[in-house]
Amino acid sequence: MKRYDLVIIGAGPAGLAASIEAAKRGAKVLIVDENDLPGGQLFKQIHKFFGSHEHGAGVRGFRLAAQFVEEAKALGVEFMLSAKAWGSFTEGRITVTRDNQTTVVVGKRVLVASGANENAFAFENWNMTGVMTAGAVQTFINIHRVLPAKRVLMLGSGNVGLIVSYQLMQAGAEIAGIVEAAPKIGGYFVHAAKLRRFGVPFYMQHTIVRAEGEDDRLQRVVLAAVDERFKPIDGTEFSVEADAVCLAVGMTPSVEFARTLGCKLNFVGTLGGAIPVHDHNMRTSNPLVYIAGDVSGIEEASTAIEEGRIAGCAIAGDLGLIGREEADAEVAAGWHRLEQIRMGYHGLRIRNAKEELMKQLEVAR
Repeated sequence: MKRYDLVIIGAGPAGLAASIEAAKRGAKVLIVDENDLPGGQLFKQIHKFFGSHEHGAGVRGFRLAAQFVEEAKALGVEFMLSAKAWGSFTEGRITVTRDNQTTVVVGKRVLVASGANENAFAFENWNMTGVMTAGAVQTFINIHRVLPAKRVLMLGSGNVGLIVSYQLMQAGAEIAGIVEAAPKIGGYFVHAAKLRRFGVPFYMQHTIVRAEGEDDRLQRVVLAAVDERFKPIDGTEFSVEADAVCLAVGMTPSVEFARTLGCKLNFVGTLGGAIPVHDHNMRTSNPLVYIAGDVSGIEEASTAIEEGRIAGCAIAGDLGLIGREEADAEVAAGWHRLEQIRMGYHGLRIRNAKEELMKQLEVAR
């Protein structure tokens, strides 16, 4: 049984950022992740990031991941990869299985940075070969260098749908169209504009009714216009030829392990679903457990990084590795940077939802 100051569940941007901040201040840190490589979704992202320099602006996601991993390892952070954390006991004991061997690791503090799960969307024949999620597509083309289809219809016009569509085109696929139930494109204009310039059609206020094909292989997709309640309108159906449908219809925070650790959850639709209540230090109702990244609400990689930094500094202060005054100053600086990221209408909704969630922590405790 190995003991650590901090055990982190998840090697994505939040977990890596937290490990670096804690290790800088003398913490002995272990990161557990079920994937073969650390970096989370960053390793699937070949596009350049937006925002500020300190959040990787101009750097491609996979390169940013490599930088984080290199810095963490240089600070002595240990990695347990291809491993599943599946159980917890008192006093920070975590059960982990790797290569059919189960072990127990102990952390004085635990950070859950487990990310999110992709949402599905059901339509008639949605289980046909060729229907897949955006994350699966990115894994195919950006990790394994395999083109999963020749002509793809994308469901969802958020940033994920737009970016993955462009990456599919770069990999040699044709985009049959972007289908979106809302009247407006959900992602950034710059991503949509690239697709427009290549003549990709956008089917706004439409949805997928069913998939069609032979021998269980998708060959075409039937679309229909939707009303103000997003219900298909009879008589508006038409078909689009495609051999794959890519689902980019949002994500849900992966809170299963936080629940295992006894963290109080509250449903917050703005943040994507059930969320562990937490304070400004990212500490949950279980005082030994912190969270960061998409498990605390669906946002961008930049906010995941910043929340990880906040949690790492707060944990270092909680463990007495730095003074409380220094820890509080670092946390406050992190929240200031988060406020700069969370600009605009959507960012304000996120900030308000977070504040409301944090008010509920004392009740949960």
